[in-house]
Amino acid sequence: MHVKTNDTVVVLAGRDKGVQGKVMSADLKAGKVLVEGVSVAKRHKKPRKQGEPGGIITMETPIHASKVMRVCPKCNKPTRHAHRFDKEGKKVRICKKCDAEI
Repeated sequence: MHVKTNDTVVVLAGRDKGVQGKVMSADLKAGKVLVEGVSVAKRHKKPRKQGEPGGIITMETPIHASKVMRVCPKCNKPTRHAHRFDKEGKKVRICKKCDAEI
């Protein structure tokens, strides 16, 4: 998957188009990501234990990974990334616009 947890992404399509947020989790099998503040839904929660609060809670729902694009921390633009090897031989992600290490 092209995005990982704690990456900053921008939404490309849907009702939250243009919104930036941080990836909280990524599900590789389903191809979905959970982005902070994006695709917020309200759920009616019933208290299950004594003393547990119930009510209407807001929570983020997963969106497909193809609808988000990584934002480069240096140039602050949505970009695709490339892979290169650094001096130690470790694989790193590189911004295609500014050639900075992500």
